[in-house]
Amino acid sequence: MTNLTFLFTTTVVLSGVMASFAIWAPRFLWTKVAAMATAMGSLPVVYLSMAELLGQPKPIDLEWWHKKTAEATVVSSIMREGEGIDLWLQLPGSPQPRAYTLPWSTPLAEQLEAAKRTLEGKEGTVKMKMPFEPSLDNLEPKFYAMPQPAPPPKDPSPSDARPGQDT
Repeated sequence: MTNLTFLFTTTVVLSGVMASFAIWAPRFLWTKVAAMATAMGSLPVVYLSMAELLGQPKPIDLEWWHKKTAEATVVSSIMREGEGIDLWLQLPGSPQPRAYTLPWSTPLAEQLEAAKRTLEGKEGTVKMKMPFEPSLDNLEPKFYAMPQPAPPPKDPSPSDARPGQDT
């Protein structure tokens, strides 16, 4: 079940509860019909608005579920000077990257560009420390380049051993 399905199901249940209160309340019939029509009419609007938001980057301040994430991989980024920094972040344990937007910050933009320049022509990824934690410490970089790890050293096979050497 996706978050959209869960949120929409919750909205349907809450709207049903609200409509049942209106139906069973001692009111005029037209008031009950209006309450029921309003509850039923709000459901397609809620669903369409949630579906529309799926394609938009989420403001990073509104992330609740992954608030304690220590590090994320920056899959892609777009800088809109004076407006914001759009990021696609791959969170640990999440199969798909997620789109977020940071408010514009020249130091953050410079850190991100420096990390990307460090990796130009090399294998590696750009990482982001504490992506959802508002930091007042501008001294420690939030973005950094993570070089491709070196392959593990080869174990010498027994046939590679020199004569007279114990293996």
